[in-house]
Amino acid sequence: MHDIRFIREQPLVFAAGLTRRNFEGADDVANQLLELDKRRREAVTRAQELQTRRNELSKQIGQKKSKGEDAAAEMAEVARSKDEQAEAEAAGKAAGDELDTLLASLPNLPADDVLQGKDESENKEVRKDGEPRKFNFTAKDHVALGTGLRMMDMDTAAKMSGARFVILSGALARLERALGAFMLDLHTQTNGYTEVSPPVLVRDNALFGTGQLPKFAEDLFRTEQDMWLIPTAEVSLTNIVAEQIVTEETLPRRYTAQTLCFRSEAGAAGKDTTGMIRQHQFLKVEMVSIVRSEDSEAEHERMTGCAEDVLKRLAIPYRTMMLCTGDMGFSARKTYDIEVWLPGQDRYREISSCSNCGDFQARRMNARYRPAGEKGTRFVHTLNGSGLAVGRTLIAVLENYQQADGSIAVPDVLRPYMGGLDTIQRA
Repeated sequence: MHDIRFIREQPLVFAAGLTRRNFEGADDVANQLLELDKRRREAVTRAQELQTRRNELSKQIGQKKSKGEDAAAEMAEVARSKDEQAEAEAAGKAAGDELDTLLASLPNLPADDVLQGKDESENKEVRKDGEPRKFNFTAKDHVALGTGLRMMDMDTAAKMSGARFVILSGALARLERALGAFMLDLHTQTNGYTEVSPPVLVRDNALFGTGQLPKFAEDLFRTEQDMWLIPTAEVSLTNIVAEQIVTEETLPRRYTAQTLCFRSEAGAAGKDTTGMIRQHQFLKVEMVSIVRSEDSEAEHERMTGCAEDVLKRLAIPYRTMMLCTGDMGFSARKTYDIEVWLPGQDRYREISSCSNCGDFQARRMNARYRPAGEKGTRFVHTLNGSGLAVGRTLIAVLENYQQADGSIAVPDVLRPYMGGLDTIQRA
């Protein structure tokens, strides 16, 4: 959500920010917001003036009646003013509701150092780590590897649930569990995050707070009881501070959780229709930070480093990209995507997005902090990042650690979580 006072004071800056995000009609939207704001404020002022006038009239009526004088004119004006005030209040509420609805539909403004661009082709590589392995055999993709091991079953999953589901079994199921446990241990024991086990069913307000509603409802799964399945633990973890005023000394707050996530993939028709890259249900380890406004940029770099560290310890090549304005998510002001090398596709694929949302989400969920020594409050800044998507990390391990016979070498850091197993063989 945007600050209407900022828009009122710097409409050209606001419109320019929307334009950088390739938002059509940014100037018209800014003018519409200002007009609604003007109507709302004028109606509120009118209602207050009528209330003040009625208070004065009430005193005059009392004084006249105490003197036995006629107060009919004043009483008639009081009656009229009540109706006029009700009309002004209704007009103010209508303008305010329309203003809030329009504000809620607008994406966050990009940070100054984010490059303007139309899509992912204009993202900027920030750094790269590791060299893709050179195979002396033809590398297979994860589907061929998983089915060859007899531990990945798409067909049976499709019979019970439809497309974009998978059944993992045996050592691959354990590998998935090992990856999640490894990530959680790394983030809690080394990176200073607090592990949380949050709800995966949430109400409308939680998804509104993080920006998924109302704009992206079609990308979500909703129950018949009007609850939503979370698309990411970002929703649950960020909402821990919703409608709260926290003290400055409790910041930063860093949370991590492994949860099931659910996405309808409504906008991904025809994309990654086979395999585990894009599924309706998947595991993800999420990181969320709640920080002071002046700390969010440094926290963004820190969080991205925590996600990168997972891949460094797994010894899997990756590159980190800064997203251009046309590829950023709705709530983000700046995003780094970490892309992992997949030999089976001979390309880098996204495995983590780490975003600084500034105060955008905090305004939507009314999350504030009270700076030490100050009477007022400020909105917190929120950040979120995958640390990592467990299914995609499983894919990366399978493809990067595959052997000529179809077996999978287990990365050194995962062997303690696999009971010492060093190689996954065909069942």
